[in-house]
Amino acid sequence: MSSFRNKRILITGGTGSFGKAFFSKMLKIEPNIERIVIFSRDELKQWEMNNNFPISKYPGVRFFLGDVRDQSRLTRALEDIDIVIHAAALKQVPTAEYNPIEFINTNIMGANNLIQACLDTNVSTLIALSTDKAAAPVNLYGATKLCSDKLFIAANNIIGKRNLKFSVVRYGNVLGSRGSVIPHFLKQSKLGKLSVTHEKMTRFNILLSEGVDLVLWAIDNALGGEVIVPKIPSYRITDVVKAISSDPEYTVIGKRPGEKIHEEMITTSDSSLTADIGEYYLILNKLSDFDKLDQRNISYKRVEEGFSYSSGTNKDFLSVEQIRNLIIKNVDKEFSFK
Repeated sequence: MSSFRNKRILITGGTGSFGKAFFSKMLKIEPNIERIVIFSRDELKQWEMNNNFPISKYPGVRFFLGDVRDQSRLTRALEDIDIVIHAAALKQVPTAEYNPIEFINTNIMGANNLIQACLDTNVSTLIALSTDKAAAPVNLYGATKLCSDKLFIAANNIIGKRNLKFSVVRYGNVLGSRGSVIPHFLKQSKLGKLSVTHEKMTRFNILLSEGVDLVLWAIDNALGGEVIVPKIPSYRITDVVKAISSDPEYTVIGKRPGEKIHEEMITTSDSSLTADIGEYYLILNKLSDFDKLDQRNISYKRVEEGFSYSSGTNKDFLSVEQIRNLIIKNVDKEFSFK
């Protein structure tokens, strides 16, 4: 990992779960970083973070109130910034189905605003966070994130002579994140019987710390124009129930609008452009990008034609005991299986 002491970093959506985790990790790596800016529209969360990370102790820290829907505000915020981590997004699937234009304005138009602001300033690297729901999307949220991904990848075509690259990282459900199934099940377990939407449902799983490490790797190693996908385990929703509740009975309530049985991070259509580099897959933008891997002496193998990376056919599944231990360690230290 390269030194960040002389770097100037901005995190959009910096008061969210990922933003706070990335921010904390950066200050542990380099407490004397030249500048790290939290850009978000949440005044209260910025105030709370500011209390925990005061400028008196961390002179490089800044808090910038703004919305990715406002291009002029983004341009001002990006003055003298080297690296941008784009974590700002609207994310709730059911909310997107009911409020589509709001998700379009933030997730798609906001991405375009950020691209234009980067082109107008001296940013050198942008890493955008994506989601497994952007692969073959069936819901509005996933569709907006696919559009966002496409915008960032295509932005590499218009950088001209600028020292600038845009890359995307894509991963699955963050264990215990706000709005995810495990906190919901933990609450239900205290009230009675759990409910699942479909018994065969599977999901990818990643820890917040692993998502942060992925982005740190991308800052140092991204080519520009690729989607970086980590190799992570899956879980069965019924195994999550077993990990949380001693009662084997649960209620099946049916799929929500826009919900898949299994999630994908790489589709069969992506296979011809996908490289396996060991810890990660890279979905390249075009065939000639394989030459970039060769030029950098990056060891890789091309995946088989028709390959897909799905939570349902993943070779790595978490056991009930592993899920329970992850919950205790990362979500609820007071949780005990009864």
